[in-house]
Amino acid sequence: MQKLIEVRNLNIAYGGAAGWTNVVQGVSFEIARGEAFGLVGESGCGKSTVAYRMLGYGTINSFVQTGEVLFDGTDLLKLDATSLTRLRGNRIALVPQNPTTSLSPGMRVGSQVREMIATHKALPDGMTMGQRIVELFALVGLPDVSHRYPHELSGGQQQRVTIAMAVACNPDLLVLDEPTTGLDATTQRQIIQLLSDLRTRIGMAMLYVTHDLALLAQIADRVGVMYAGQLVEVASGDTLLSAPAHPYSRGLIASIPTMDGAKRQARGLRGVLRRDQMSTGCKFEPRCDFATTACRTTPQVLEPIAGARSVACIRWQEVAAPQPLTLVARTDGEVSAKPERLLSVADLTLSYRKPSLVDKLLGRTNPSVVRDIDLELCAGEVVALVGESGSGKSTIARAISGRLPPRAGLISLEGGLLPPTVKDRSVEQLRQIQYIFQNPDASLNPRRRIRSILTRPLNHFGLEAGENTLEAVLENVGLHAGYLDRFPEQLSGGERQRIAIARALLVNPKLLICDEILSALDVSVQARIVELLRSLKEKHAVAMLFISHDLAVVQQLADRVAVLYRGELMQMSDTASLLSAPLHPYTEILLEAAPGLKKDGYVSRLPAMPASKAAPGVGCPLAGRCPRQVGSLCADVRPPLHATGGGFIRCHIPADELASRTVSPEHKRSAGTDGIRVLNS
Repeated sequence: MQKLIEVRNLNIAYGGAAGWTNVVQGVSFEIARGEAFGLVGESGCGKSTVAYRMLGYGTINSFVQTGEVLFDGTDLLKLDATSLTRLRGNRIALVPQNPTTSLSPGMRVGSQVREMIATHKALPDGMTMGQRIVELFALVGLPDVSHRYPHELSGGQQQRVTIAMAVACNPDLLVLDEPTTGLDATTQRQIIQLLSDLRTRIGMAMLYVTHDLALLAQIADRVGVMYAGQLVEVASGDTLLSAPAHPYSRGLIASIPTMDGAKRQARGLRGVLRRDQMSTGCKFEPRCDFATTACRTTPQVLEPIAGARSVACIRWQEVAAPQPLTLVARTDGEVSAKPERLLSVADLTLSYRKPSLVDKLLGRTNPSVVRDIDLELCAGEVVALVGESGSGKSTIARAISGRLPPRAGLISLEGGLLPPTVKDRSVEQLRQIQYIFQNPDASLNPRRRIRSILTRPLNHFGLEAGENTLEAVLENVGLHAGYLDRFPEQLSGGERQRIAIARALLVNPKLLICDEILSALDVSVQARIVELLRSLKEKHAVAMLFISHDLAVVQQLADRVAVLYRGELMQMSDTASLLSAPLHPYTEILLEAAPGLKKDGYVSRLPAMPASKAAPGVGCPLAGRCPRQVGSLCADVRPPLHATGGGFIRCHIPADELASRTVSPEHKRSAGTDGIRVLNS
């Protein structure tokens, strides 16, 4: 295949008061036209630093010591700003990790896409600008949202807007920096299908930076594994995931949560990356179960081995040899026979807009984004809230935390009504409910050092703020005391998220609201955080509302699961029952979308979201997309609740018929149809 871009012996250092620190060392790889190359590794390993240099980007405190980045034979590191501007967005495009900070908050998203097309004069012949913008939104599974501002879209919808902008000029190379971390499983799969289609249609190559190895398995031709700034293994995706040759690669894969209800124990990852403790030889030696005395003093370099792969390990043959994995059944801590109810949500209805004077005069009500939500959490219980991006998960969390006053309904904590807004709640109520946001870039003060960020809530709530307290909480989230004097910008995205988690844990809350808190973390850190959360739940009876799109993590942590779709609860069940027998058609679709470690050829059964939504209270919100829709009944009549052993489902088809995957003739006749209308995507 023809080579498109080549990275040669790239060495990058970051400077500060203590001098220069080498963060990328001797990285070399190439990407062919139309090839998808994945770059994986723990947070802080240098993945994003390499990726951004492939667009000619670098922070003012970074310095390229040696190396070349050759794009079609031209070294991007030697181009001036004007030449780079012509390339960026046109021939090389970026999909950033955090759409919240990459989209301009003061511009409508349609104008931002328009700006990209106009800048590079990339409007196809015979098409108006408006038509092209609508086409791009449809390409990423969005209706025409041109008139909306970024804050009016969910995190997943914002990310799809950035992808639409990135592909607007049909680039030769697309650099994706953790592009699906905040997206639910079905949307992730739609994005992967979209990217695969773009590769086929326009021959677009991709550099896909991620920590999600299961998702990477669905798209990457080859994968490079980075540790402490160095490539330690490069292999085809199938080969790497089935038979890793480096101890670090093996540990990463062993850390991936599974949907089998068990935790895998193998030669997984232990400890954390400490650059100040690395040996003069192999950088992974302090954490490696295969290390010998020679590893401590012998530098490891990437060398080709059998099967068109490269590995930086002198003991790779022993690592690659088949080794047993022990499955250990999940065990839960002791649960009180009568747990105390901590949080109660009753008939909750939420809207982001207040009725205008005209609305009131005409008797109109604003559409609710969430309606009729009933939810309870007991002390020490974890309830997971899952569903597509934009379904209302974070909206419910905002209301519980007091950041969005309910339009209707009540929220109670320990039997007492909670004031609807933060400003009306007591200091103790604020301490008891702690919110961990999905996006640490927007929740950490960029002008404060980590020490100040962590001590501020302690001082606010009158708690002890000793040095040992700060070091202990950092250790719990896989960091160390050396981070206390850094600013957020000196941390990777995953490290910033761990600081946000540590800040919430410091004040000993009774309820944690976890809004996609693991989505930006690599699998090894995810495992550590999950164990920490389980410990808080079991030893200190901390309750959690756990918003997530990762059903494997949900299975590890949650006691019950609530499935939300377009603002309504579709199903509530205990975790084991829901994952083994999902019942509701939408829950089935979510489970089907969960990726494994092998390419599975998944094709979504869920059509794109319609541009308009039925009036609240009319029909099932899944009508028009449901693969088991029953005639016009689903579109015209709101489905009833059916009690199940572990909770309920909201569906016109009774639970026993859903379980048997059939619909009785009596039910068909009552629906006024001769059968089930199956909608194909």
